[in-house]
Amino acid sequence: MSESIGQMKFCFRDSASFGGLTERWHMKKIGLIGGMSWESSQIYYQLVNQKVKEALGGFHSARCVMDSVDFAEIERLQMVDDWEAMSTLMAASAQNLEKAGADIVVLCTNTMHLCSDAIKASINIPFLHIAEATARRIKAQGLKKVLLLGTRFTMEKAFFKDILSKDFGIEVIIPNKADRSLVHDVIYEELVLGKISDTSRKVYQEIIAAGAEAGAEGAILGCTEIPLLIQQEHVQIPVFETTRIHAEAAVGFALA
Repeated sequence: MSESIGQMKFCFRDSASFGGLTERWHMKKIGLIGGMSWESSQIYYQLVNQKVKEALGGFHSARCVMDSVDFAEIERLQMVDDWEAMSTLMAASAQNLEKAGADIVVLCTNTMHLCSDAIKASINIPFLHIAEATARRIKAQGLKKVLLLGTRFTMEKAFFKDILSKDFGIEVIIPNKADRSLVHDVIYEELVLGKISDTSRKVYQEIIAAGAEAGAEGAILGCTEIPLLIQQEHVQIPVFETTRIHAEAAVGFALA
């Protein structure tokens, strides 16, 4: 069964190297599990195609396939904490991608990486874990302590934090309980519905500033919707957009 991508090094070759596909090289197909939410999934699709075009030039675009789920069903299961049912759904989606010829599976959401073990056990192609990709980027910048923002599940459960701390030696802090509720509620009540509020942006800015005061050298935007609200220009410390980092790592694999 598959393993997540560990320390594999990716590189983009110059456009001239890939003027045309040859017998010695072909672009690998990226499999995307989407729909959680569809607004963030379209960002993944946009990013992987932009990065392929930047790397190869010309008319190139990404070889990819998406299996998109109904987020209403996922949200209902999250609210009753039925991760076994969600793992079954995620594994089935990953298997659909493998059958469709994908060479790697990318789960287009942070929270649902709680189902990573079930996904990896169900397929025979690599699974690219969003926390591993993010940790490598943080490590490359030499940061040792970061603030993690995301859904309540991402901030409070261990699946994301443990990879950074145990596998990469990066200390992770999270907002206090009241601020965690604010971060979570903005995601589910606004961002996944496509609502962008200046008031909510200010709340996030204040929470990130508090994290910086507590020693965070950077902030992980650990939900695929958060970059719809917060970009680097809005805060003083470096931000790590897990969506962008994840998509770029997927393209790195596809072009390796």
